[in-house]
Amino acid sequence: MKAKLGMSPIAWWNDDLLELSDDVSLEECLRQSRSAGFTGMEMGRRFPNDPDVMLPILKAADVTLCGGWFSGTLAADGDLAANKDRIRPMIELFKAVDAPCIVYGEVGRSIQGDRSIPLATKAVLSGDEMKAYARKLTEFGEWCAEQGMPLSYHHHMAAVVQFEHELDAFMNHSGEGIPLLFDAGHMAFAGGDVLRVIDKHHARISHVHTKDVRMAVLESLDWNRHSFLDAVALGAFTVPGDGSLDFGAIVRKLADHGYEGWFVVEAEQDPRQSPPLKMAQIGYKELMRVLTAAGYSVETQGFPKS
Repeated sequence: MKAKLGMSPIAWWNDDLLELSDDVSLEECLRQSRSAGFTGMEMGRRFPNDPDVMLPILKAADVTLCGGWFSGTLAADGDLAANKDRIRPMIELFKAVDAPCIVYGEVGRSIQGDRSIPLATKAVLSGDEMKAYARKLTEFGEWCAEQGMPLSYHHHMAAVVQFEHELDAFMNHSGEGIPLLFDAGHMAFAGGDVLRVIDKHHARISHVHTKDVRMAVLESLDWNRHSFLDAVALGAFTVPGDGSLDFGAIVRKLADHGYEGWFVVEAEQDPRQSPPLKMAQIGYKELMRVLTAAGYSVETQGFPKS
């Protein structure tokens, strides 16, 4: 089995809490990520939107684009046409740089970006609403794939698909046209059983975020007072090897079900408390250890040399 290791730029700058870090260049971010061993980077806010500008930067760093977040709004407006119009340039960009997928992140009815709203007040879809939402996402995912760029659906804290039972319902009512991004950290934060989720939904998992959590921080949160962004600032997330999750067991479970593809380290945290390069090195070392133990062959080359 083959695996690739990528990083999210959230390790260097945060796309939600800009004040956590806004003083590092894209080139430096890529350089540090590659020096730690990673060959892929997911797209963040400093990436250019022109492939003619992006490709030389990626090639110079010997790093490929391994994904990137699209802020979907189908849970709020159900407007397929508007979401198609917004994602179309991203599809063309990702095709041009040979990215594997676009990450669909739902921001409609989400409270993930508002620090004033506590976790306990997140929107909950009714059974009929979830069914309609899942079917709409399937249609959207199928359309994106037809354009040449598959989506991968990201279950996420503070969004309409957060808890394990919400993910189960979404997966039950959606189809293969919308693959799943499995995020260990978000599912653990939501109190889900990460291994059980893999067992149930492995056939649709197309992308993996290996986000770890600090259980002591999670247990200290007051969901009636703290927001998702409060949790981020308090250090709820970290990289594999620095947190509470057993990534040996998680990776073995994925291997048992035959998963092949990207394992992306993503850990929103304060770079002043957790230096990004150090965190990248810790995460890479731990992932290499558990991937090798699980029988994965890890591809370590970025762009092919020409």
